[in-house]
Amino acid sequence: MTRLRRRATGRRAPIALAIPAVLAVAFLLLPLAGILVRTSWGDLGAHLTDPGTTRALTLSLVVSAWALGLSIVLGVPLAWLLARVDFPGKAFVRSLVLLPMVLPPTVGGVALLLAFGRRGLLGPWLEGTFGLTLPFHTSGAVLAATFVAMPFLVISLEGALGGLSPRYEETAASLGASPVRVFFTVTLPMVAPGLAAGAALTWARALGEFGATITFAGNLPGTTQTLPLQVYLLLQDSPEAATSVSLLLLVVAMAVLMALRGRWTGTPNPTVRPHGPADDSAPGPRQDTHVASEGTTGTGGTEGSWPLHAELTGFNHLTLEAAAGTTIAVVGPNGAGKTTLLRALLGLTPRAHAELMLGDVDVTALPPHRRGVAWVPQDGALFPHMSALANTAYGLRAHGVRRAEARRSAQTWLDRLGVGHLAHRRPGQISGGQAQRVALARALAARPRLLLLDEPLAALDQTTRAHVRHTLRRHLDEFGGVCLIVTHDPVEAVALADRVLVLEDGRALQDAPPAEVTRHPRSPWVARMLGRNAWPGTATGEGIRLSGGGTLVTADPLPPGTDSLAVIAPEAVAVYRDRPTGSPRNVWPGTVREITSSGSRLRVLITSDQAPDLVAEITPQAAAELGLADGASVWTSVKATEATVVAL
Repeated sequence: MTRLRRRATGRRAPIALAIPAVLAVAFLLLPLAGILVRTSWGDLGAHLTDPGTTRALTLSLVVSAWALGLSIVLGVPLAWLLARVDFPGKAFVRSLVLLPMVLPPTVGGVALLLAFGRRGLLGPWLEGTFGLTLPFHTSGAVLAATFVAMPFLVISLEGALGGLSPRYEETAASLGASPVRVFFTVTLPMVAPGLAAGAALTWARALGEFGATITFAGNLPGTTQTLPLQVYLLLQDSPEAATSVSLLLLVVAMAVLMALRGRWTGTPNPTVRPHGPADDSAPGPRQDTHVASEGTTGTGGTEGSWPLHAELTGFNHLTLEAAAGTTIAVVGPNGAGKTTLLRALLGLTPRAHAELMLGDVDVTALPPHRRGVAWVPQDGALFPHMSALANTAYGLRAHGVRRAEARRSAQTWLDRLGVGHLAHRRPGQISGGQAQRVALARALAARPRLLLLDEPLAALDQTTRAHVRHTLRRHLDEFGGVCLIVTHDPVEAVALADRVLVLEDGRALQDAPPAEVTRHPRSPWVARMLGRNAWPGTATGEGIRLSGGGTLVTADPLPPGTDSLAVIAPEAVAVYRDRPTGSPRNVWPGTVREITSSGSRLRVLITSDQAPDLVAEITPQAAAELGLADGASVWTSVKATEATVVAL
C-alpha cells in the first residue's frame, strides 16, 4: 500500500510527453530483444567456445586492457589539466577530447592511418627509428581502441574534478604537500568514483571498438581480429554464431552500465555530514574536552619565533606587521577583502600579491607548500577518506617525517585538543565541533610559521563554540608564529585576538586592540556587528549632520567638515510613548518596526522620518509598561554625552 500510495502521489507525465518517451524506449529495446529472440540457445555454448571466438575474445581483452592503461596514463593528467588549469586554447583542447566521440569510427581509422601509417606523418619516423610498425599489428589495434575510448575517461574524470572543491587541495598544499603528493593522496582518492566510472566506460568502449580498428589495424586472425571483427565475419558464414557472440558483447556492456548505475561522472560528494551529535558529546572513551593534562607531551607548538611582515597589493595596498605570538582578528563586511587577504598570504590568488616575510625568511617567491603557512577553512576541509589521525599526521608526512613518528605526534595533538579518542574515526563519523578541533590539530601539528583560520567556529552551536574557543585560545597562547582569524563574531574577536584589523574595500580602516575597536569603532559595519547604532555623517559646530537625514547633537564635536561616525549604544536610547521633557537635546518621533530578544533584554527597532533607523535596548518590564508592539508610535531620545564620535 505504501508503494502504491507513493506512486499515486508522484508527478504524472503529460500524455504528450509520455507517448514519445515510450516510443523511444521501444525503439532502443527492440534491437536488443531481436538478439535475445534470435539467439540459438542450444548452440550458445558451442558458438562461444569455438577456437576462433575464444582467440578473438582473448585478443579483445588484451587490447581493451592496454587501451585502458594508456587512457589512464594519458587521460588522467589531461582531465586534471582541463579541470584545474586555465590556459590559452582550453576550449580547443576540450573539443579535441570530444572529437573521437562524435567522429565516425572509420574516419578515425583513416585519420590514424594518415598519422601513424607507413606513409603517414609519424609512421616513417617510428619505423626508421624504432622499427615500430603500427598498422596491421596488435599495437595498432590498441592505438585505435585508445583513440576512441579515452574521451570517456577524460570527460568522466573532468566532471568529478569539477565537482571537487579546490579547498581540499589548497589545504593540503598549505600543510606542506607538493602538487604531486596532493594529486595522489588527496585528489585521486576523492575522485575515485569518477575515475572508476570513466575507466569502466573506457574499457567497455575499447572492448567493442570496430570501425577504427578494421580501418587502421586490419582484420588479421590472432593479431588484430578482435571480437567485434569476429562478429562481422561470422555474419557472412554463420549468422547464428554471430548472434551468440553479439549476445556476449551485449551482456558485458549492460553489466558495466548496470554496475555504474548512471554515475557517469562519478561526481564526488566531499561535503561531510556528521553522523554524530552536533556537540562534542559523542559516545566513546572521553578525555578532557578543554585541555590535556599537565603531563601531556608533544611538539610544544611551533619551533622558533616567526614575526610577520607583509606588503599586499592587487586589490588595495595593505601593510601588515605583527610580532611573534600575535593573534589578529580580521573583520569586515562581505567583499571587504578578508578571503583575498588570506589567499594572498597563501599564494593562491592572482587577484592580490603579498610580499611576505616570516621572521627573517622571505617566502614571497615560494610556492604555497613551501611557505609554512597553514590554512584552516571554515568547514575544516578534513580529507573524508582519511581518519582523524591520518588527517592530523598529513602535514608531518608531507615534510618527510617517518610514518610512526608522524602518527605519534598527531595522536599527541589530538589528545591535547581533547579528541584523541576519535583518532580512528573518519570525518563523517564525528561532530562539527570535533571536526574543527581535528582541523586545528592538523594545522598546528604541521608546525606552521603563519596560521590562517577562516571563520573556524561559524558552523558550531553556542555551547560547542564556547568549548572550542576556550581550547583555541589556550593553544594560540603557545603558538610561536602569527595567527589571523577571519570572523563575524565580536565575541571571538574580543576573546581570541590581540588586535582587530577592520577591512573595507581592501583598505585597513582600523587596526587596534579589541577594547579600542569596541569603544571607538571606525566602521559602521563593525559598530553594528558590536550591536551599536552607527550613523555616518559630517561634523558641524554642534555635532553631526547625518547622511541619512537629520542632525545629532554631540558633547564633543569634531572640526566642522570632518567625515564622522556617531556610535550610540542601544542601552543609551530612551523610549517614551509621549514626547519627553527635560534635558535631552536629541529627540525624534518614530514607529516600532521589530522587537527581538537579546538575552534578558529586548531590542526594539524604531524607524523615523527625522533620523536614521535606531535600535534601543530595554527590559521586558519597560516594554510592557510602555505597551510596545509592532506599529506603535513612540518617541526616542539620546543624550549628547551618550554619542561617541570618531573621525573616518
